[in-house]
Amino acid sequence: MKRRVVILGATGSIGESAMRVARALPDRIEIVGLAGRNNIGRLLELGREFPEAVLCAGDESAAERLSRTLGRPVLHGEEGLLTLAALPEADLVLVAIVGTSGLKPALRALETDKDLAVASKEILVMAGELVMATAQKMGGRVLPVDSEHNAIFQCLEGQDPSTVKRLMLTCSGGPFRKAASADLASVTPEQALRHPTWSMGRKITIDSATLFNKGLEMIEAKWLFGMPMDRVDVIVHPQSIVHSLVEFLDGSILAQLGSTDMALPIQYALTYPERFNGPCAPLDLTALGKLEFEAPRTDLFPALDLARRAGTTGGTLPAVLNAANEAAVDAFLAGRLSFPGIWENVARAMDTVPFVEHPTLDQLIEADQAARNIVAS
Repeated sequence: MKRRVVILGATGSIGESAMRVARALPDRIEIVGLAGRNNIGRLLELGREFPEAVLCAGDESAAERLSRTLGRPVLHGEEGLLTLAALPEADLVLVAIVGTSGLKPALRALETDKDLAVASKEILVMAGELVMATAQKMGGRVLPVDSEHNAIFQCLEGQDPSTVKRLMLTCSGGPFRKAASADLASVTPEQALRHPTWSMGRKITIDSATLFNKGLEMIEAKWLFGMPMDRVDVIVHPQSIVHSLVEFLDGSILAQLGSTDMALPIQYALTYPERFNGPCAPLDLTALGKLEFEAPRTDLFPALDLARRAGTTGGTLPAVLNAANEAAVDAFLAGRLSFPGIWENVARAMDTVPFVEHPTLDQLIEADQAARNIVAS
């Protein structure tokens, strides 16, 4: 059966990989909606390639320019995203928008009986309790797109949850895995953007360097798989071939391996539960040579401990961690903050923003803004 898909964030790296999958599987995937903020050139190309798809740009000006060129209406802004997320003809909405702007569309997709493919960490970190409760109420599926969570999703297929001992998210360790503590204060944005194995957007690449990316994934895993934070661990694996592992009560460990190509987990999310020959090259185990594993340096990279604290405490604290990290990364990339300052500002925001145990969506948004204000100050 063909899956009818909306992609929010179509012009980013996840969106481009999703397009590769759609092109490779035209009999299985139909693109019915695309959102891409204000990358007008790329949205124009996609609009011509997928003439039946509903388009959404970031603002009214961009939408009007696209509409005049393509000769069809183009949505814009948050209302446009919400309209795309609720398209009656869609079966699944892939949210790949960086930041918190994907939260409301994600909830709208679930509220209108769609499956939700999650590539934006902020959605589950900020509002995991709300998102999963909405999915359970409406009967929709939340399908992970991150390679790590997709790997765990595959390893848990057909398993009794009560037999799971712990989840192990793998981590490349980033470009500073072997760095000395004294060297981190002088790290530049250019150095932090040189990820050793993955080609990703700027924000997620910095998060990989600080290990906040993995911290956010720990909180995601808690909600996706109903696992307490003390049973979600991180293990450094520089080759990024083992995407994650699941340990069971009997001592057995299942792992999912694959090439470092985001099209692989995206395809599994878009075609679940079926598998097809797609655009990804097969993994040649004989060419790898070796696979290494080591413990993360939490003394030098405190992001994991901050995330474990936020995920364990719950309430508004994960939203504060996420927002403060976003603001701190922006300041670092702009040259206004040192690399260790990212961790320091996140910790300060977590200690300062008033805590709400069972927040509403409005209270989560308020906590998000308060955390950003603290970093900006």
